[in-house]
Amino acid sequence: MENDQKIVDEKYMQRCIQLAANGIQGARPNPMVGAVIVVNGRIISEGYHVRCGEGHAEVNAFASVHPEDEALLKDATIYVSLEPCSHYGKTPPCADLIIKKGVRRVVVGTIDPFAEVQGRGIKKLKDAGLEVVVGVLEKECQWLNRRFFTFHREHRPYIILKWAQTANGFIDENGKALQISNEQTQMFSHQLRAEEDAILVGHTTDIRERPQLTVRYWHGPNPQRIVLTHHRPLPQLMDDLYQHGIQSLIVEGGRQTHESFIEAGLWDEIRVETAPITVSGGTQAPQLPAGAIIYNKVECGDNTLCYYRR
Repeated sequence: MENDQKIVDEKYMQRCIQLAANGIQGARPNPMVGAVIVVNGRIISEGYHVRCGEGHAEVNAFASVHPEDEALLKDATIYVSLEPCSHYGKTPPCADLIIKKGVRRVVVGTIDPFAEVQGRGIKKLKDAGLEVVVGVLEKECQWLNRRFFTFHREHRPYIILKWAQTANGFIDENGKALQISNEQTQMFSHQLRAEEDAILVGHTTDIRERPQLTVRYWHGPNPQRIVLTHHRPLPQLMDDLYQHGIQSLIVEGGRQTHESFIEAGLWDEIRVETAPITVSGGTQAPQLPAGAIIYNKVECGDNTLCYYRR
């Protein structure tokens, strides 16, 4: 029976994660959160955090309950991918709303690492007599908000290293810029830019290529443009980005820039595009660091995208 309940809880938590992902652009710098309200095996309402400063996932889920279903809330379970907030920010505490609505059970994906929450929402719900289950699909819920978690736990942005290389491992052709990406992978690159806060290149790349680093083949905001100079140590840069609220950073520089991040241990993901072309020589692509584990591989025409994480 206990295992059956676990399967049910995971099913609805997976739906929370699907809903939450819709907020990848609008929710920033807040985390992406999804909520599902269930009564006797039937979803009566759903919601997600659409936009920073507006209603959280729980608020939107309760607002979407049909008037005829309001009486069912006393028998309901609300599933939420991240711990309900317990403090007053731009919106009132979601934990208070859940208590007020009278649901009997709350299932939470993961604890919120934000200093103003960190278990206080869970405590408030338990103190009010609600049944609270924590840690359902916890790793998946944390992965969804890996930028938010890294920012608050490590006081630096989530860092994605990204480069394109030839089949024989070069990122240019004898020192000259080389078109490696195709139309489809360019679109993916610009989608990534729209989803992250900032993008960085090294001083040499900036002078040699004058990259725009904008979103041209996707819809969304341009990331903040950063050029790394020799006079700016990486620890200082990380502190500056943290102080300015930059939660995620794409690094698209040359070999030297990438290796400086790798040597400093400042990376969370690495995305490598490989094209089926070869050159006689040039700048060798950076070496993948020890501990890089491939978690996804996508074929884009003749090119291949490999995604690595720690």
